[in-house]
Amino acid sequence: MAALVCTALALPACVTARMHTQAELNDVGQNCGLAVGELFQDESEKRLIFLFRPDSSPEERACVAKWARKNGLKTVFVNAINYPAS
Repeated sequence: MAALVCTALALPACVTARMHTQAELNDVGQNCGLAVGELFQDESEKRLIFLFRPDSSPEERACVAKWARKNGLKTVFVNAINYPAS
C-alpha cells in the first residue's frame, strides 16, 4: 500500500537518499557556478547536502536546491563562517 501511495502521489519523500561521490557533487557544483568542494554531503546525514559558500547568490542556491529536490535531499546553506580568534 505504501509503495502504491508513493507511486500515485510521486512524493519526493519516498526517494531513498544515497551518498553521492565527491566527483558527482563537484559536477553539480560547477554546473551551478560553485568552486570545487563548496558542495558536500556528510555520511552521518545522507539526506542533507551542504552548500558551503558565504554570500552565495540566489541563483546558485536555487540551482543547488533544485538538484537536491530531484535527488530527495534537503539543502543546508552555510552563509557565514566564524573562525575562532587565535
